[in-house]
Amino acid sequence: MFTGLVETAGRLRRVERRGPGVQLTIEAPRALVAELTAGESVAVDGACLTVLRWADDWFAVDASSETMQRTTLGRRRPGDPLHLERALKVGDRLGGHLVAGHVDATGGVRTVEPLGEALKVAFDAPPAIRKYLVPKGSIAIDGVSLTVNGVDDAGFDVVLVPHTQGIVHLHRKGPGSRVNLEADLIGKYVERLMAWRAGEESRLGDGVDLALLAKSGFLGGG
Repeated sequence: MFTGLVETAGRLRRVERRGPGVQLTIEAPRALVAELTAGESVAVDGACLTVLRWADDWFAVDASSETMQRTTLGRRRPGDPLHLERALKVGDRLGGHLVAGHVDATGGVRTVEPLGEALKVAFDAPPAIRKYLVPKGSIAIDGVSLTVNGVDDAGFDVVLVPHTQGIVHLHRKGPGSRVNLEADLIGKYVERLMAWRAGEESRLGDGVDLALLAKSGFLGGG
C-alpha cells in the first residue's frame, strides 16, 4: 500500500527480457537504495513492483508482460525519469490517499494551461476510470496522489502547484503523453458492495412477492 506522495525520482537504466516479462534496472538516490530489502514493494510510476537486488545507486525489479502492457512501463526507454515511492509503514502519516499500486488503465494528457504559478492539466481517461471520478476526489497519476479539479465527458483535470512541480515530472509531459491511472480504492469497494447488495435484493425480489406471501398464508383475510 502507498500514499501517492512520491519520495524521489529515479531513471530507467536497463530493460532485459526475462521469459514473458522483463527485468528493469532503475537508478535511484543512494539514500533510498540503502534502505531497500529483498522482496519489498516499490511503486514505479504508480506500478507496485518487487525489489530483487540492489547496489549503490540502483535496484532491479521484475515486471510481468501484463504489467508492461497495462501500464506505460512498456513504453519507457533507458534514461526516462520515473516516480518512486516505497510502501507505506504502519503508523506513517497518510498525506495523500490509499494507493494500491495496481494501475487500472492508462490515460493521455489533453491540454496543459498556465494558472498563475500553477498548471492546469487535463487528461483523457477511459470509462473504467471515469466512473470513479468526482470533483475534489482523489486519483493517482503515474503514482502521484492528486485532487480531481473538474470532471467532463472525456476525462478530468488537476492543478499542479509549484511545490508539486518541484517534486514530480508530470508538468513536463505534453499533450498526447501517456500516464498510468489508478482510481480511488475506496470507490471501487463501494461499487462492489453496492453491486453485490443490488444482486442480493434482486434475487430476493425474484422469489418473494405479495402473491407468494398470500399463497403461503402470511397475508390472511382477517
